[in-house]
Amino acid sequence: MLRTRISAVLTPMTRAYGSLGTFSLPKPPSEPMLNYAPGSPERAALAEALTEVSGEVVDIPCVVNGEEVYTGDVVEQVMPTRHSHVLARVHRASQETVQAAIDASLEARAEWAAMPAEARFAIFRKAADLVASKHRAKMCATVMLGTGKNVWQAEIDAAVETIDFFRFNTAFAEDIYAMQPPQNAPGNWNRSEYRPLEGFVLAVSPFNFCAIGANLCTAPAMMGNTVVWKPASTAALGNYYVYNILREAGLPDGVINFVPGSGPVIGDTCLNSPHLGGLHFTGSTETFNSLSHAITSNYGKYVGYPRVVGETGGKNFHFLHASADVRSAVNNTLRGAFEYQGQKCSATSRLYVPASLWDEVRDSLVAEMANIKVGQPYEFDAFMTAVIDKSSFDNISRYLAAAAAAPDAEVLAGGSADDSEGYFVEPTLIHTTDPHFLTMEEEIFGPVLTAYVYDDDKFEETLEVCASTSPYALTGAVFARDADALLTADAALKDAAGNFYVNDKSTGAVVGAQPFGGARASGTNDKAGSALNLLRWVSARTIKENYLPLDDWRYPHME
Repeated sequence: MLRTRISAVLTPMTRAYGSLGTFSLPKPPSEPMLNYAPGSPERAALAEALTEVSGEVVDIPCVVNGEEVYTGDVVEQVMPTRHSHVLARVHRASQETVQAAIDASLEARAEWAAMPAEARFAIFRKAADLVASKHRAKMCATVMLGTGKNVWQAEIDAAVETIDFFRFNTAFAEDIYAMQPPQNAPGNWNRSEYRPLEGFVLAVSPFNFCAIGANLCTAPAMMGNTVVWKPASTAALGNYYVYNILREAGLPDGVINFVPGSGPVIGDTCLNSPHLGGLHFTGSTETFNSLSHAITSNYGKYVGYPRVVGETGGKNFHFLHASADVRSAVNNTLRGAFEYQGQKCSATSRLYVPASLWDEVRDSLVAEMANIKVGQPYEFDAFMTAVIDKSSFDNISRYLAAAAAAPDAEVLAGGSADDSEGYFVEPTLIHTTDPHFLTMEEEIFGPVLTAYVYDDDKFEETLEVCASTSPYALTGAVFARDADALLTADAALKDAAGNFYVNDKSTGAVVGAQPFGGARASGTNDKAGSALNLLRWVSARTIKENYLPLDDWRYPHME
């Protein structure tokens, strides 16, 4: 396995003198999507990669300071669409392994922080180019088979968004370092230094986006921090592949330590370390609350106050005004609700429709949902595949059963689930007469959309209901052609969504274009995909240098 020591990158002369020039990164473009059309070279490469990934079982170790640690405490990662098919055997970290990862992070911190910024940035730019070229097909195949994404969703995630995080975040970091005090009095020089946090950062990533894992561990590292990374076991294969690409790009040992395993084992060990410098988290609100509470309970134990950045859940809405373009609203809702089986934090799960449009909206949704193919990820005409695991399948099934039995709800389409081969759930549309029905309020994380019909003359009142129904405030969209209606909705929903869309679906934020994050129970809204997030991983130091000696301690008014 390729190993890179920091000392091999950071020479004594570099340590002593730094950069002999002022360097500027090339401005990054957004990575273009490949289409995988029949007969295209990318389609052929992907087919070959799918065969390769499906034909092997990968032993995934913990990696601590460059050493692969096979603990023997193994869980299997299976295909969600064929749960008898094992893709990987994931070795879970013990408490001793986690502590070794913490120690390795602390040991690597000083030299990694001292590395010239452009040398750090070059590693992540190289990783982006590696994903964009030689590793693209296998990256996509890994998340298709490992987490149930179809080809388009895999291309968006494992390729494009991962590449964009690596490229744009380095550009944002460069902009942060360039922020300097505008005022300098005669005889002195004021400057700002953006130090990494004191200690290590714990990165906890979810199953649903490979790119999120890539961002959670690398955003702090770009700013000079060292990291202990806990990936989700159900997505360990894709995350392990990302990690090895980073190593191939020259990431030194100990900068990011890869420790899949039990949440309590990793969390307890890291959160009880006095050297915890920060938490970078994406996952459930319940888990984030637990971790945050543990951190605040340990105040006084830590060297400093850890930075806590979290993106959690959502109960995202599409709100139609009577002037909405129905066809566009329906198409956007189908994508927002059912792409990747509704397993996006931003997925559309509640729909508000005026009575005057309901018949058309309902009939269009039901008709188009009948055309959605639910199949295997390697079936290129499949729009949906399976949900991630048995736990998720059972949770969604409970909501479907509750809706079927409720007197104030009706299942208009879908509603069935089958886990005999894979964890398959039909795309489901529920109509409720209660705007506070449980599927209108609770996060399901599956392909379940609930619609509420309001009187046309109660547009503003229903906006208030929408704004106050959910504890979350991640994403939402309004559909209208009436300019006054758009302004009214924007004002009423100001606090209800950190990412707000006008005549567009509630999903699909692009790095560098729509910084992502929400407030309320949806997290700390530190906007992944922007400089706002990277600012959380530095501790600024102000330096004033005086050029002239002080001849007298007295002030003029004292004469």
